[in-house]
Amino acid sequence: MFPLCSLSQSTHQDQPLKSHKVPKKLISGTSLGGLSKKPGLGGQPLFDKIHSTGVDSFSDRGYMRAMQEQSKPTLPFMKMHGLGNDFVVVDARVHPVTITPALARAIADRHFGIGFDQLAVIDTGTGDAKLTFFNADGTLSAACGNATRCIARYLMDETGRSSLQLTTDRGDLTAQDAGNRLVSVNMGQPQLNWDGVPLAKAMDTLELPIDGAPTATGMGNPHCTFFVDDVASIDLDRRGAQYEHHSLYPNRTNVQFAQIIGPDHIRMRVWERGVGVTLASGSSSCATAVAAARKGLTGRSVRIDLDGGTLQIDWREDGVWMTGPTMHVSSGTLTAEFLDSIK
Repeated sequence: MFPLCSLSQSTHQDQPLKSHKVPKKLISGTSLGGLSKKPGLGGQPLFDKIHSTGVDSFSDRGYMRAMQEQSKPTLPFMKMHGLGNDFVVVDARVHPVTITPALARAIADRHFGIGFDQLAVIDTGTGDAKLTFFNADGTLSAACGNATRCIARYLMDETGRSSLQLTTDRGDLTAQDAGNRLVSVNMGQPQLNWDGVPLAKAMDTLELPIDGAPTATGMGNPHCTFFVDDVASIDLDRRGAQYEHHSLYPNRTNVQFAQIIGPDHIRMRVWERGVGVTLASGSSSCATAVAAARKGLTGRSVRIDLDGGTLQIDWREDGVWMTGPTMHVSSGTLTAEFLDSIK
């Protein structure tokens, strides 16, 4: 076994130093760092001897520990956000992984994990990639508009292409480069019938029999949109939690409170199912734009200002298009220690 480190003197230093008289007062009486007390030029110890007691055994232990750590699985990830709606993204094309609800919840913890609103997994699919989404509580979500845009930008940068077909549980979605680092995604046609949202029983989705007469919309996930006079005055934590679990929504629901600013301008805040208050939500923005147009409050192309920024929503003949910025914040690795701690 080689020593952990080895320092040696050049050949001429190995010879007796007859021509150099070193005053005794310059010679330290204490060896530092395990070095010999033997004096060298200028009174410095010669690096011809290192007290290496235990070094070989330490090296053995360190080497074995390093090898053991390398053999344990780790998990690379990326952190992204769209208007502060933040995501952990795992590329399973490169590092195959099975995300369990427990793993998703652990990563989502903002104190003991990484923290996210949703987790997204990129995998191979019938299109350019298949995307799977998890909420912070570990449940699956068929759609996540802002995460789709973020991943689309990542894949466009990877491939050099300006248009992609992405497969989700919501269906096949088209993503396009909109210029100036903006990304557009066609989130598909909204579900306007009660069983498409879905709701617990047949009813008019335009005005639900709930105080405030909210509108129900399906965008691959359920939505409940309230139109109010002053969105800033809404107790979002209380009312969001209240309506997420309303009995009319068997699968729970995302909840939006929207204020009409003008015929093409909405201010909106959102409570996401399985997450809570978030700074933005792409599918919620699409649902709110559809609900406002159905009620005659706006046209079919609107600007939506959220707590984290602005999205442009266009309800066209081929679906609801959403356009906005994205950000790839960082890349990192979940350690074996963290992954082993998850029960």
